[in-house]
Amino acid sequence: MSARWAAVAAVTVLATSLAGCSPGRGGSDPKGGGSKSASASVPSTPVGAVPVGPGPQSAYSVQKQPAPGSCHVHYTADKQPLPDPKCTPGATNPKVTPQTLKSTICSSGYTKGIRPPVSITGREKTANAKSYGYTGPMRDAEYDHLISLQLGGDPNDPRNLWVEPPSPGHKPGAGPNNPKDGVENKLKTANCSGKTDLAKAQQAIAHDWTTALSSLGIKE
Repeated sequence: MSARWAAVAAVTVLATSLAGCSPGRGGSDPKGGGSKSASASVPSTPVGAVPVGPGPQSAYSVQKQPAPGSCHVHYTADKQPLPDPKCTPGATNPKVTPQTLKSTICSSGYTKGIRPPVSITGREKTANAKSYGYTGPMRDAEYDHLISLQLGGDPNDPRNLWVEPPSPGHKPGAGPNNPKDGVENKLKTANCSGKTDLAKAQQAIAHDWTTALSSLGIKE
């Protein structure tokens, strides 16, 4: 009997030991790493990367917009509107590079020659207003290039255009009120004078136009 009980005790000890070596369903990685679900939250693209659009077209077509109600305006602390980065991350014009600045955005009349006609953008604006749930007067909202044409933004990539509601201090019915335009002008001047890097300027304004100048060390 004593031999039998000794055998049972040995089997029990072995089973307990094996169970302790196998992590449970919620156990940690033996090497101390996180779970697969934690690694899935890591961005797949570099921070600050901006998509590249198709560039200027000889004939533009109306671009499909995000589903109605799928985009949401964000606001800064002082109530300036910013687009939804999932819907409007910005997109660049591949024809504009540091090597082509003089013949593109720094050349008078360049942006006028690549701007899509109102017959195209008007229809896109109406659809994009539904994407963002904008219900105010259409004439008070600007169908805005997040990265402006004068900063090398793509002319008609839907990722670079959104219905931007007016800024604080706007008078209803008075048309767009967009101080972002002044930021764009200063960034273009800095680009064309060599005081800032094109890609950095594009990334800065795509991220948050209200902080773009200060983040690049440009006087506001």
